[in-house]
Amino acid sequence: MKVVLIGYRGTGKTSVGRILAERLDLPFFDTDTLVERTAGVSIPEIFRQHGEARFRALEREVIESLAGVEGVISTGGGAVCDPANVAFLRRQGRVYLLSATPEAIGKRIAGSDRPGLTSLSPEEEVRSLLARRKDAYLGAADTCIDTGSRTPVEVAGTILRDLRGENSIPPEERCERDLLLERFGLSGLREMLDLDPWLMVCGIAGYPCAHSRSPFLYNRLFERFGMNYHYTGFEWPDVGTIIRLASLLPTKGLSVTIPFKTDVMRHLDEVDEHAAAIGAANTVVRCGGRSYGHNTDWLGVRTPLLHRQGARAVVLGAGGAASAAVYALRSLDMEVTVLARRADAAQRLAERFNCRWGGLEDFRGCETDVVLNATPVGMEPDTRSLLDASDLERGMTVFDLVYTPPDTPLIRAAREAGCEAIPGTEMFVHQAVEQFRLITGIAVSPEEVREVFS
Repeated sequence: MKVVLIGYRGTGKTSVGRILAERLDLPFFDTDTLVERTAGVSIPEIFRQHGEARFRALEREVIESLAGVEGVISTGGGAVCDPANVAFLRRQGRVYLLSATPEAIGKRIAGSDRPGLTSLSPEEEVRSLLARRKDAYLGAADTCIDTGSRTPVEVAGTILRDLRGENSIPPEERCERDLLLERFGLSGLREMLDLDPWLMVCGIAGYPCAHSRSPFLYNRLFERFGMNYHYTGFEWPDVGTIIRLASLLPTKGLSVTIPFKTDVMRHLDEVDEHAAAIGAANTVVRCGGRSYGHNTDWLGVRTPLLHRQGARAVVLGAGGAASAAVYALRSLDMEVTVLARRADAAQRLAERFNCRWGGLEDFRGCETDVVLNATPVGMEPDTRSLLDASDLERGMTVFDLVYTPPDTPLIRAAREAGCEAIPGTEMFVHQAVEQFRLITGIAVSPEEVREVFS
């Protein structure tokens, strides 16, 4: 058994860790203590002599050495900001985020000899670093526990009950959970959870979503990183029902697809700045009973088009995917025109981002360098194309966000016309890299994602 405690200084990791280790009859490892032992000097002295970079390098060496151990591990406050550390900590382990308010943390660490990491006052530094590390903390954790008003003994008791599978949901909620799982066709998941109370759940929320490659990708990655996670499909016509089921399960994350990327935001506790600006979320991270919305689609669009910065672009479509696409293209200083079947929908989207707009029939009058399809046209079984080779010109870049099938009619038309053709698999790969980091705290490369599908 490996139990990992993460969180900011002053949240009780060391005190709680020692209690857990004693009660579980496991060795206790404090990464800060091990860093000092390795360096032969105190952490303040490491900072004075060599700076933070040397401390972080030593910290990674120590954490890597603990990847395969059984025991209770207490980490430094910034350890999980390094995704490589998270991969080592997560392997065959269960990770608990201990949290507290900035005020509570400030009182607990007052008078510490640890050097500041910023030029801010101690109070402002706590607030600033908590905000900066928020995504890393939430991603790296399996479970979140507020320690602000609890003693270390009480916090340790909560973790012990969780480890023993005693923090089960009330009987009435269990009945609701089982009924929904049956309706969703996920009775097998109920059996998995009954056999393994440590199992964490992720899934794709959509209608339809059976075509998605995310379950295959995520489950392969979970296996690769030694994580006790299972990814499944939540296919249902109402996103509110999906979110309710997710709340009744030990759900860590959701990938959100058509048609729920906009509607899901009404069911979330917080959304990040990108999702708010786009008006759509394709990623939900859950921890501590709260849900956090993100949008990684825009990065999936932006990254393959970095070489086209400042170009003229046409976006076909006006839905959630189109909104993410326009947001991405505008971040690359592109002149964007939004064209959609319903011109009024194109106008509403275009006006949000100060773009031109029109109907699909206006494409032939547009001068453009980049064409991006953000509609589901071309996705099986609707294997049509909004454009054919005669509509395109050599030298254009054509990006089809549809990735099933990867070789869509539009991509074939682009190649026939001598265009640069970017299939939707590229968008999927790059958004998945960021989504996996947000949900798990672990960084994978685009090459690793492509390798899974090879």
